[in-house]
Amino acid sequence: MDPILIAGGGIGGLGAALALARAGFPVRLFERSAEFREVGAGIQLGPNVFHMFDRLGIRTAVDRDAVRPDMLSMRCAVGGQEITRVPLDGMVARYGNPYAVTHRADLHRTLLEACEAEPAITLETNRPVAVFIEDAAGVTLRLEDGESVRGSGLIGADGLWSRTRQVVMADGRPTVSGHIAYRAVLPMESLPEEMRGHRVTLWAGPRLHLVHYPLRRGEVMNLVAVFHSDHYVEGWDQAGDPRLLWRHFAATRPEVREMLSRIETWRFWVLCDREPRRGWTRGRVTLLGDAAHPMLQYLAQGANMALEDAVCLADQLRRSDGDVARAFAEYEDLRVLRTGRVQTMARVFGDIYHAGGVRAELRDQWLGARDPVAAREGMAWLYERPRWPGDEG
Repeated sequence: MDPILIAGGGIGGLGAALALARAGFPVRLFERSAEFREVGAGIQLGPNVFHMFDRLGIRTAVDRDAVRPDMLSMRCAVGGQEITRVPLDGMVARYGNPYAVTHRADLHRTLLEACEAEPAITLETNRPVAVFIEDAAGVTLRLEDGESVRGSGLIGADGLWSRTRQVVMADGRPTVSGHIAYRAVLPMESLPEEMRGHRVTLWAGPRLHLVHYPLRRGEVMNLVAVFHSDHYVEGWDQAGDPRLLWRHFAATRPEVREMLSRIETWRFWVLCDREPRRGWTRGRVTLLGDAAHPMLQYLAQGANMALEDAVCLADQLRRSDGDVARAFAEYEDLRVLRTGRVQTMARVFGDIYHAGGVRAELRDQWLGARDPVAAREGMAWLYERPRWPGDEG
């Protein structure tokens, strides 16, 4: 069998390569950059993704770097009061897995090392894909250096600005939300003792929020400040203007401004997503992760969904005895409603976080009336182990 070809070497692409290799399929992965690296800082790992870590054989390595916070706390960025909290000590009992946070680069490195150890996986950098041609027997990639590569199928894991998607779906550019996220990482020892809480804290305010939590075994603190603005540059990893940030956070609590004041250098990105859509698959070509279903960050599930995609896709290929077109179609059908729900609810949660005036009062009344068990149960649709045919782990 010709290898399965993957465009993109981020978390989704590497996860797909590893899942396919563990299912017995040869893989060639093409990364357009000169090296494998992941842009960004902290990501949250819901209980649902830990089953994927088990399936991929990387659970121990993930646990080595991750932090398990003791609670999720939502506070008012203007008044300071706690709106709601979700204790996390019951996650394992309820969902079979913990809730954790980790550095994006650490998870990416773990996946990369696992892929490098797999003989069935060929990883190639500095190899941007120019075009692909599909036929009844396979897919031919033409790389920008002129080389042609043959495979039995192609997975577009090439992210938010996916070239593969533009051929498969031809639906234009992602939707710019008007939300800007500034991010930074601080050494934990640079913070006062009272700011070093072992929890995920979200400060919610009108058209803004700040979230912070520990990373790398508690050695650093991850901060993400989000606000609504039309001052942006599309893409990731742009230098952030502190004056713009401070203008939006001027009316927030002293605790919020104190945390922000500790940052010397900010990076920012513009939050984009798409409407949920069918049509990720065309014959022997399919999409995965952000290329298929980009979502806003308000449910902290982007990487989690990509790894669910990866394992589900590999399971369908194994079940179909290598019938790529059938497996790809079944994979999309199994994943589209779950990922579409996350896309939709991420927008809803963004509205909840950024409410102001009477809407904020209603939010606080609604969330504050829930007991911790009800708060945890409200996320059961997301955190319970996802099931699909072929998942026998």
